[in-house]
Amino acid sequence: MRQMGLKGVIRGKGVRTTRPDPQRPCPQDLVQRRFHAPVPDRLWVSDFTYVSTWQGFVYVAFIIDVFARVIVGWRVSSTVHTDFVLDALEQALCQRQPEEKVTHHSDRGCQYVSIRYTQRLAEAGLVASVGSVGDSYDNALAETINGLYRTELIYRQGPWKNREAVELATLRWVDWFNNRRMLSSIGNIPPAEAEARFYAQQKSHALAAWFR
Repeated sequence: MRQMGLKGVIRGKGVRTTRPDPQRPCPQDLVQRRFHAPVPDRLWVSDFTYVSTWQGFVYVAFIIDVFARVIVGWRVSSTVHTDFVLDALEQALCQRQPEEKVTHHSDRGCQYVSIRYTQRLAEAGLVASVGSVGDSYDNALAETINGLYRTELIYRQGPWKNREAVELATLRWVDWFNNRRMLSSIGNIPPAEAEARFYAQQKSHALAAWFR
C-alpha cells in the first residue's frame, strides 16, 4: 500500500447510542461472542449508528446475517423509537423468510429489549439473545459493520444535508457491500457470492446423493 501511495481510512470515535433500560428484563446472551453460523439464516446480529446532517442527527439500523455477513435489513430514521428498529426487522423477515429458527442477537439498547420488539421476535419464531451492558465485544460483528459503513460512506462522502440524502446513499452502499465488497473473513469474496457458493454446494451434494 505504501508503494502505491495508499493508506487506510482511520475510524473516528462516535457518540453513545445504546441506552439500556435497567428496569426491563433481558434475554440471555446465547452467542457468547461466537459470531459464526454453519448456514445462512441461523444467526442475525442487529445494531444502529448515527449520522450527523445539516438538519440534525439521523439513525441507521442494520441486521446482518452472520454466515456470510449479508445485510438483510436496514432502516434510516430521524428518531430512535422502537418503530425504527422494528422496520429493519420487518425488512429482514420479508426478504429472507427464514424457515428454520433464527437467533437474533443485539445489545441491551432499550429499543431491542422493548416489549414490542421482543414480541415481534417471538411472533416470527426468532430467539432473542442480548449481550451485556457497556461491552461492544458482545456485539462485535454488528459494531464492525457499523464501523465499515461510517468509514467507507459517511466520513468519505459527507457532510450530509438531510435524512433523504443519507437514505439514498445507504441504499447504494448496502447494495455494493452485499454484492461487490470483498471481505477477508469469508475468503475475500462478496457476501452474496459466499451465500451463492454455499447453496450451489448444497445442491451439488444433494444431486450426488441422489445418483448414488
